[in-house]
Amino acid sequence: MLIAHISDTHIKTPGKKAYGRVDTAQMLQRCVQHLLQLRPQPDLVVLTGDLVDLGRPEEYAHLQQLLSPLHLPLVVVPGNHDARDAMRQVFAHHRYLPATGFLHFSLDNTYPLRIIGLDTLVPFEGRGELCAERLAWLETTLAQAPEQPTLVLMHHPPFLTGIAHMDALGLTGREAFASILARHPQVQAVLCGHLHRHIHTRVGGHSAMTAPSPAHQVVLDLDPQGPSQFCMEPPGYLLHRWLDGQFLSHSVVLGEHEGPYPFHDASGQLIDE
Repeated sequence: MLIAHISDTHIKTPGKKAYGRVDTAQMLQRCVQHLLQLRPQPDLVVLTGDLVDLGRPEEYAHLQQLLSPLHLPLVVVPGNHDARDAMRQVFAHHRYLPATGFLHFSLDNTYPLRIIGLDTLVPFEGRGELCAERLAWLETTLAQAPEQPTLVLMHHPPFLTGIAHMDALGLTGREAFASILARHPQVQAVLCGHLHRHIHTRVGGHSAMTAPSPAHQVVLDLDPQGPSQFCMEPPGYLLHRWLDGQFLSHSVVLGEHEGPYPFHDASGQLIDE
């Protein structure tokens, strides 16, 4: 099973740019075109939040238009720039999204991996939260299928990254989340966004990572007093592979670059000049 993991697309209404300079729509189009050229094609595309920039229905409609060439199964979870009601309205055909309450879901017996989505959104705030209600839902849901290999999707990463201004907008409840994961060995990985960088660690004994953005990236600044800044480092996404009980991840860089070039000539000899 191949899973394309996209995050933090920050789509605005047509003609608008994020922060007045980032053409997120054009950059998502480039990402979609790259996905279309993959062989084999992904079995699933997951978007881990901040799908749009201001949570407006017209932004989600624009996002749907940009993603429409994919013709691949798509799963979404909300980020702090998203709005639950607007997501429900525009993604009404996504039957896994509940009609009320948090946008949690569990896709059972649909893919080789069970897919659990967590809603970490706190309306009108940049931080995320897993409150007692959300944590209890996760514990109960994981306990229902202890033998089923499982993937958890969420926007805010359940770990500190060292990028101070982003950690200040991090996840409340991450310690309790780690304790729950430690009790459920079937979890293969936790896939997140929010950081606009590819960062990997372990939480509760499980792999947890953030995806880069197909648009702008957060500056890698580990100074505790570092300012809040973004940059136009090469954009990208992650491609995850689940096969024979192994979950692994590739980081994909988008943009123009030279190659590919062969290592060997037609006779099989290494090319060294």
